[in-house]
Amino acid sequence: QVQLVESGGGLVQAGGSLRLSCAASGRTYSTYAMAWFRRAPGKEREFVAGITWSGAVTRYSDSVKGRFTLSRDNAKNTVYLQMNSLKPEDTAAYYCAADFVPPNIVRSTESSYDYWGQGTQVTVSS
Repeated sequence: QVQLVESGGGLVQAGGSLRLSCAASGRTYSTYAMAWFRRAPGKEREFVAGITWSGAVTRYSDSVKGRFTLSRDNAKNTVYLQMNSLKPEDTAAYYCAADFVPPNIVRSTESSYDYWGQGTQVTVSS
């Protein structure tokens, strides 16, 4: 079992920045990819960014590429999503997720992830 706790959400003006954190506890001795998904009101949950266990490979959705940066610190069992140049369309509940896979794998499909955090709200005002 893995427990994931997100933090760092809030209200920000368009063009601003936020950094989300996700701390993992429990089965952290195994290798696992981490990802962020988001769900905007009235929409399906979508992949935002993912990172391999090693941190060597990251994947981003086209909508956030160049604005968001995902990193991880395995010594702290924590991943960080730096979000810059935020837009109103980034408003959503953001969820981190863990996927126990080999260290060079990161997937973008929601069904691949077995463990989820409770979510943190990001609201971008225009």
